[in-house]
Amino acid sequence: MMSGRDRLDWETDGRTWPNRSASRFIATASCHWHVQISGPEDAPLILLLHGTGAASHSWRHLLPLLASRFRVVAPDLPGHGFTRPREPVDLSLPGMVRSLTELLREIDRCPAIVVGHSAGAAIAVTLAASHASAVPRHVIGINGAFLPIKGNALFSPLAKALFANPFSASMFSLMSRVTPLGGNLLSATGSDIDAEGRAIYRMLLASPAHVRGALGMMAAWDLQRFDATLQRLPFPMTLIAAKDDPMVPIENSAHAARQAAGSRLVLTERGGHLLHECRTADVARWFDEAIGEQKRPDGADAA
Repeated sequence: MMSGRDRLDWETDGRTWPNRSASRFIATASCHWHVQISGPEDAPLILLLHGTGAASHSWRHLLPLLASRFRVVAPDLPGHGFTRPREPVDLSLPGMVRSLTELLREIDRCPAIVVGHSAGAAIAVTLAASHASAVPRHVIGINGAFLPIKGNALFSPLAKALFANPFSASMFSLMSRVTPLGGNLLSATGSDIDAEGRAIYRMLLASPAHVRGALGMMAAWDLQRFDATLQRLPFPMTLIAAKDDPMVPIENSAHAARQAAGSRLVLTERGGHLLHECRTADVARWFDEAIGEQKRPDGADAA
């Protein structure tokens, strides 16, 4: 466990990182990326995007399942985990998409499918709705955060203030190490994840650099005009949401399905916010069903 250090260190903190053999480090103009890449090189590529405050470990169970049939790419987003941005970094939604576009250009592959969790789902939609020449053919959102947070007039300025204060991230990380704060935050997700996942989240919360990245992302986030982005999607998407998610209400996914014409909404009774971590087999099954929908004679073959 890190102590007294600002950033995570791969040789020490990353020793037990899930799927470590798939990890690579790639440099682009905006970031020094930590990316996990697995699966046959000639298979269709799937891009997995985690949410705010998480990292590539969030896909630890799903990645091996998908890698048997797909080329899977799962990065730590800028400022998160082991990805180190080059200063200054743009952690806004458009900024994240620009950084990811650089990464995909470096990998020299276009994803056939982008899967996003929480805020990662909004990034996936924005990437797919962009005017870039290489865009995916399907998006799958898991508990996607597509609507402005209720009370955003308070939370966004608060996040900006915390991000601007150089001591905020260090204080938060210290509290995560010496108080039950980290465990309480995990309980607030409503998901019963495994001990490995809990330990990694606690390690991430103990890193001031990681906390700073999450705060910066929250401070820069703006979904006020996101409906227009949903309406620009060139294809229907699949939205998976847990009714018992206490962090992102299912109305986010229901609303997005209405905006992106023809999209499929999959609702489940339980699983909480980290649905893909605690019910991976079910998420993989819904994933296969989504791909099957794309293979119908009247739809594009996304795989």
